[in-house]
Amino acid sequence: MSATSGSGVLPRTKVFGSTQYKSDRRIPTSCSYTRFPMSVSCHLSEGLEDLDKSTSKALAISCSGSSDKRNGLVGRSSHCSPIEKRNPVGQTFYSVGVFTNGEADIGSNSHIMEEKVGVLLLNLGGPETLDDVQPFLFNLFADPDIIRLPRLFKFLQRPLAKLISVFRAPKSKEGYAAIGGGSPLRKITDEQANALKMALEAKNTPVNVYVGMRYWYPFTEEAIEQIKRDRITRLVVLPLYPQFSISTTGSSIRVLQSVFREDAYLSELPVSIIKSWYQRQGYIKSMADLIEKELKSFSKPEEVMIFFSAHGVPVSYIENAGDPYKDQMEECIYLIMQELKARGTNNEHTLCYQSRVGPVQWLKPYTDEGLVELGQKGVKSLLAVPVSFVSEHIETLEEIDMEYKHLALESGIENWGRVPALGCTSSFITDLADAVIEALPTATAMSTSRTISKAVDNDPMQYVIKMFFGSILAFVLLLSPKAVMAFRNRLF
Repeated sequence: MSATSGSGVLPRTKVFGSTQYKSDRRIPTSCSYTRFPMSVSCHLSEGLEDLDKSTSKALAISCSGSSDKRNGLVGRSSHCSPIEKRNPVGQTFYSVGVFTNGEADIGSNSHIMEEKVGVLLLNLGGPETLDDVQPFLFNLFADPDIIRLPRLFKFLQRPLAKLISVFRAPKSKEGYAAIGGGSPLRKITDEQANALKMALEAKNTPVNVYVGMRYWYPFTEEAIEQIKRDRITRLVVLPLYPQFSISTTGSSIRVLQSVFREDAYLSELPVSIIKSWYQRQGYIKSMADLIEKELKSFSKPEEVMIFFSAHGVPVSYIENAGDPYKDQMEECIYLIMQELKARGTNNEHTLCYQSRVGPVQWLKPYTDEGLVELGQKGVKSLLAVPVSFVSEHIETLEEIDMEYKHLALESGIENWGRVPALGCTSSFITDLADAVIEALPTATAMSTSRTISKAVDNDPMQYVIKMFFGSILAFVLLLSPKAVMAFRNRLF
């Protein structure tokens, strides 16, 4: 069994990985670390050094070493030495870090800690009943990464979310009623979590897998609390969005950072975040497999237009906020088509964006307009490919399968097909497992630094200005019937 030897100074308390310690004394130790599942073997040295009991310090470990690869894991041989630093709350912490190589020598006086690896799957969430629709929509539109208000009007985020959710709920309920009365996203994500856990166990990497939804149960915050209770010592965060967007992965990561930096245990937890994975060969090949399979259902597969439909985002996200979503999506489509061409499939293809909301400009071409245009051009066979979704939910089951299919057939397209979402496709789950294993050695503690740019928010004059203009806007929107109707027509 491989391990790495290191040296450090541990407080005289029980070891629980990246967790909290309290002690007035230090005990010189030498430790060895085994590969996954990790264990720490610490041997006590003679002679205890007295410390000033009125002073509390935090202990970090400074490591240097080299890397190699064995059995698909990136290993690291490290030498560690302690660095002391002041901790304002008077507690001592010890973070193990990443150690995977060497040989462990566990004697009778050894203290052993087994690494507990966690994987957190992030997803959007969805209402499970029709009664959940309005509060789900409120959570969605209350997210400042979804509706990006100017700083002056940030305090109107929740009132505006309430207004929009109330107006949109009836129409949204119709959509969820059409697919069975609720979103299947939680059930499917739970199935993916279980499949991923089994795939990792098959690769000799036992983990706990957690599901955290952004806008509905189980919320990301609930998953984080469970991670704490389980005393996870290393965490891989895997958003179930192939491409990165500030409105999806970015929003969830913002929540994680906010929770982690406020918690002593979590702030020391080694974390690796897989921000995007659209370019992974396993994902590309799995998508190509599904497209090839569905093409065979057409009488003339070579004549079928491959119609990629991705979830849209406002253009301002790309142009003003630097969101890489559009570039990543276009590269993803290119990679899928290259894989298909390598297999002898040379169909024409196009990419459009769906699910736009409100009066602002979203990424074009729009899916509905694209379907009408293709029908006018004489396209007769079309295969819809939901490319930004890995689970079936309302955007695939109702928007694509019902609304867009009806529009396509009305527009002159005669043969319609749709590629299913990846779900628990074995090749896809296996590739996610590989992504987790590759990410494990890169886990590091999130920064505990806090943002101290709150001076403007605490400025009384700024607050008065906000309240003044905000009150005028609220009055116009909420008390003027004509304004409400105009707002509703523009937004919905």
